[in-house]
Amino acid sequence: MTLRDDARALSGDLVRLRREIHADPEIGLRLPRTQQRVLAALDGLPLEVKTGGALDSVTAVLRGGAPGPAVLLRGDMDALPVVEKTGLPYASSNGAMHACGHDLHTAGLVGAARLLSARRERLAGDVIFMFQPGEEGYDGAGQMIAEGVLEAAGDRPVAAYGVHVSTEHASGMFHGRPGTLMAASATFDATVHGAGGHGSRPHDAKDPVPVAAELITALQTMVTRRFDVFDPVVVTVGRVRAGEAVNVIPDHASLGATVRAFSPEAMRRAEEEIGRVLANVGRAHGVEVALSFEPQYPATVTDPAETAFAAGVVEEVFGSVRWEPLAVPKTGAEDFSRVLAEVPGTFVFLGAHDAATGPAASNHSPLARFDDTVIADAATLLAELAIRRLAAS
Repeated sequence: MTLRDDARALSGDLVRLRREIHADPEIGLRLPRTQQRVLAALDGLPLEVKTGGALDSVTAVLRGGAPGPAVLLRGDMDALPVVEKTGLPYASSNGAMHACGHDLHTAGLVGAARLLSARRERLAGDVIFMFQPGEEGYDGAGQMIAEGVLEAAGDRPVAAYGVHVSTEHASGMFHGRPGTLMAASATFDATVHGAGGHGSRPHDAKDPVPVAAELITALQTMVTRRFDVFDPVVVTVGRVRAGEAVNVIPDHASLGATVRAFSPEAMRRAEEEIGRVLANVGRAHGVEVALSFEPQYPATVTDPAETAFAAGVVEEVFGSVRWEPLAVPKTGAEDFSRVLAEVPGTFVFLGAHDAATGPAASNHSPLARFDDTVIADAATLLAELAIRRLAAS
């Protein structure tokens, strides 16, 4: 039997694990129930297992039968603060949701661990399995690096690989590109400090609400007029808060936003230009606007040779029709970028939208539904990448 055949035989167990995790999602760095499910799923395998300190991570090392370098395989485990509306029989009911498919990533990495453990004696080196919390805005990858995940096998890995499911693409299709794959991200909070008053007498107050409204519009104009369309920036205001009563002018209004960029220079300029717009619009209205700008993740940049290698593995194992290069980067951000900044590697997208279920709801939507039959393919690809990369070292 081939490795792919073995993955298919594991599919039922992996789907069950995914659905258990999906029904009981956890957010952030502390995922005790998810961590325990992963540990139980790895129990009995010939792995050196270590859990995290500042976060509920799991790092497992498989020692190959022959000496050689190490490769790293990663799967993230955390969910989002989204109330699920899919109506699935295993839907979450606790106010969080695996709306980005990390439950599939976790199950896929467990599958890769089982496949590779069964082939341990044939491995020419070691494999690090990185089960990571806190991808969704908590920099879990950075914290695992700080706790030593890259040194878990001894020397640093020679390559690192991850797979991310997506409802943007048809189920079973693999996608990737060399170089910049995903955007860098940052967040900012802006608070307009006005002077409150009676809703009937705005001239006696300094109303922060229209200032906040003008700032939202001005920020979008800034993006289109201050940045090169070929080195783009995306600014999205996702939170606006002001006041409690309809007849009261509040003292302040606040905005919360995300920023995406594809180069360090564009992100640096975005911070500078956002500050300029906020200060000048506030000055025009006679109010102060305070800005707090927080960088999150750098751009996800894949190694061209490792990306070509992954594409070749997909084409050989699954057929050439299953690999489709991405023409342009994605505007989402990923903290696997932290790993790829330290270790050559690549990140592959795997389509998980089953057209039979109707139009796709995007990742992060409360209606997002993922075709979990692709988990076996994710496990197969991760395991094949590890085996072949170690054999080639």
